[in-house]
Amino acid sequence: MCSPLNQKKLAPSIGIIDDDLSVRRSLANLLKSAGYRAASYASGEEFLQSLNEFVPDCVLIDSRMKGMQGVEVQQFLKLTESAPAMICMSAFWNEDTMAEAYSHGAHECIAKPFTEELLLTAIDGALRGK
Repeated sequence: MCSPLNQKKLAPSIGIIDDDLSVRRSLANLLKSAGYRAASYASGEEFLQSLNEFVPDCVLIDSRMKGMQGVEVQQFLKLTESAPAMICMSAFWNEDTMAEAYSHGAHECIAKPFTEELLLTAIDGALRGK
């Protein structure tokens, strides 16, 4: 039997929900190089279907996607027992959409395009504040 002291702590896991394949690939590569575990999903529906197998510590959610919108994913996650920290991303922020994202549990709203440093700082803050 393995003692808890002998178990290696896993790196925090980050879910990436974005309908743009190049964004998903880029973010997954960045996060893995920064020491995180990352899994990406092309839609909110795909992500929600995976929750039985993978519950991330933090999710990066695009606000505008085909099908289920980012805020709809947030609404669902907010109702779960162990909701992950949520960071919303968009190239189309305005006061109303940001207020809605924050009201549904977003830790941070970041505008695309963003720097690697900004994203990693937001993730670190979200994981600490979770």
